This record gives sequence, structure tokens and C-alpha cells, in this order.
Amino acid sequence: MEKINQTLKRLASHENFQKRYEKMRQEILTHPDIKAFIRENQGDITAETVEKSLNKLYEYINQSKECSKCESLEGCVNMMKGYHPELVLIRNSIDLRYDRCPRKIMDDEKKKNEKLIKSLHVPKDILAATFEDFEHDAERIDAVKKAAAFLMNYELGKPTKGLYFYGKFGVGKSYLLGAIANRLAKKQISSMIVYVPELFREMKSSIADATLNNKIEALKKEPILMLDDIGAEAVSSWTRDEVLGPILQFRMLENLPTFFTSNFDLQGLEHHLAHSQRGEEEKMKARRLMERIRAISDPVLVDGPNRRN
Repeated sequence: MEKINQTLKRLASHENFQKRYEKMRQEILTHPDIKAFIRENQGDITAETVEKSLNKLYEYINQSKECSKCESLEGCVNMMKGYHPELVLIRNSIDLRYDRCPRKIMDDEKKKNEKLIKSLHVPKDILAATFEDFEHDAERIDAVKKAAAFLMNYELGKPTKGLYFYGKFGVGKSYLLGAIANRLAKKQISSMIVYVPELFREMKSSIADATLNNKIEALKKEPILMLDDIGAEAVSSWTRDEVLGPILQFRMLENLPTFFTSNFDLQGLEHHLAHSQRGEEEKMKARRLMERIRAISDPVLVDGPNRRN
């Protein structure tokens, strides 16, 4: 029986093998990322270093970087799903280091927040919402245009206002949030949709298990926060001033886009927030909160018939 090293030598001397090897070698050495890496490390990389690292370099060029070849995290084409390679120089050879890709980072953050904040769970039709399935009729075309303008102009880290969608029941306000969130996800931008009435109930119960501060911090720092159905909750001074107030104050100071949906216009929401379930009237505190909402979002009427009927 022929020994393995003899087999490899015989294959290496074969003309077709040599042609394929040379083609692969040229493909590697002409790849823009490989050329850039060699150029950046030219003082430490020799021709011998490159030759003995060809297998690692070939592994690198045939994988997706920054999710460029993957439609989704589930459809990741890489050897390690959710991780993309980075070229590193270790002693006298080139190796690969695998880090989480943008989609994996987003997914991990989403799962962490879902575990922390239960009120993130919204109806499945909202999670699957798309602009293509949203009826672009005359009453809602302005809302669609404003949403599209936000998606076109938004850049991470740059001051951008969110939108305050208001209107009657069943006109598609929450669906619009879902469509925006899904379009952002395709651009690898994280967002969080929270159902406000459930959020406030959850925050009250979080005092007992000592998770309140962690939840508030997560809501403060989310790149794009969407507060669904604000105004549907029973107002208490505590949830308004100790929960919603600090969240919106932080987001206003940090220029973090915030979206809202409500059955109230801004004036109606201010009136709602001024009257607690105990019958207290605190107009100044409500006005202060509304100033924050106006600073981080622009009001947009969503009109039309109730589509839930």
C-alpha cells in the first residue's frame, strides 16, 4: 500500500494539480483584503510567511465578512455560523481570528434584552411587517414617506429625530413600527419595540427582583427605541417621573432616535399624562415630559379606516 506522503508527492507533481494550485494561489494573492493586509504588515511578512499560510488565506477569502454574503444569521455561509474571520499575524505565520459578525451581535443583544424585558414581545404580524404589505393609501401616504425619509437619512451616531405616529385604532401605527424595525435590521441596525402598558406593569414588578435599573438602562441606551401605544396605560406619578422621564431625558441628551405610537395627538397625550390614576393633576410634570417627546420625535398623523374590522 502506498504511503500517504508518497501519495501527496505524486499528486503535487501532477500537471493538473499544479495548475489548480497556481490558480488558487493567484486568486489568494490578488484578493484586495490579502493585498492590503500584506501591505500593512510588509515589515513583518516575508514571501515564505505567505506561502506557508496559503491554506489560512484561502479559508479567509472564501468566507463572508461583515455579513456581505449572508442574507440572514440563519443563512450564514461561514464555517462558524455568526462569526467572521479576521487576518492576524502570529509569530512567523498568518492566522485567522473569528469574531461575532454584525448580525450575531444584534441577535445576541436582542436575546439578552428579551430575557431582561418581557414587554418586548409584540404580535407576530408586527414582527413580520414590511412596507411592501402596507397599504399606501391617501390617508397614510405621509406616514410612509416620513418613515422612508428616516430610513434613508439615518446614520448611527448622528442626531436624528424619530417619529410620533398618532391616530385612531387599527390604522396601522404599530405595523409601521414593525416595518421600520425590519428594514433597519436588514441594514444591521438594532432597534427595540416595547409595548408601553405592559412595560409599566413590568417595571413595577421589577422592584422586587432588583432588575429595574438594568431594564431602564437597556431602554435608555438602545440605538433606536420604539414605544408602542403610549397613552393606553394608567398613569402613575412613579412610572411617568421615575421610569419614562429618565429614559426620555437620556435619549434626548444622547440624540438617540425614539419612535412612539398613540391614539392621542401631542396635546391629548399631555392631558393624559397630567392626570394620574389617583386623581392627581400635575400639569408641569406632564409638560416637562412632553418637551422631551417633542425634542426626540416629529408628530405624524396616521389616518384611514380601522383595518382590524
